[in-house]
Amino acid sequence: MTDYSKVERLALCDLFDAVGPDQPTLCEGWTTHDLAVHLYVRENDPLAGPGIMIPALSDTTERRMARAKANHTFTEIVDKVRNGPPTFSIYSFPGLGAQFNTAEYFVHHEDVRRAVPDFQPRDLPAEQQQGLWKQIRLSAKGMTRKAPSGLVLRLPDGTESVAKKPTDSGSVTLTGEPAELMLFCFGRQAVAQVELEGDPETIEALRTTSFGV
Repeated sequence: MTDYSKVERLALCDLFDAVGPDQPTLCEGWTTHDLAVHLYVRENDPLAGPGIMIPALSDTTERRMARAKANHTFTEIVDKVRNGPPTFSIYSFPGLGAQFNTAEYFVHHEDVRRAVPDFQPRDLPAEQQQGLWKQIRLSAKGMTRKAPSGLVLRLPDGTESVAKKPTDSGSVTLTGEPAELMLFCFGRQAVAQVELEGDPETIEALRTTSFGV
């Protein structure tokens, strides 16, 4: 099977090279330079990693990112990301790196691609879509725990997975390709190409919920 975490890594780095360091991204407040630095410290700086997931440690991560940005040019950072994690990083372990990075690099690739108003969704290989569907089924419960209602993920062929059980506000069904469901659950609701079925007020609340990822 193709390791799509590597495919997305290389494609994103090529895009970084093409657009340069100052382009906007879907990560609020971050340029392409900031996003590249995030990817670099995530894999290369053990002191920065915990603050990516633990808010109380985010100040340390921000300082480490600022240090990396000051010490390396954008081109250097992109080259380091393109070359992959060092051997001491957990992201270099066979299988584990792909598990952690498949969604990470896909979503951040789209964070650059879809930060422009005329973006077009990519036609991804079926194998990659299947891998994203597997990941989103496993992770959606944790990612969408702040959703104001229940949430059902549905593929165009009718296959469903319950991300969150119905609440007092009922439930919303989200239909789309796995890649689009992934983006929605990662908090990129504004650009995810999906259909939502449910109460209009609940849908609007869901569209504006910060999922915290």
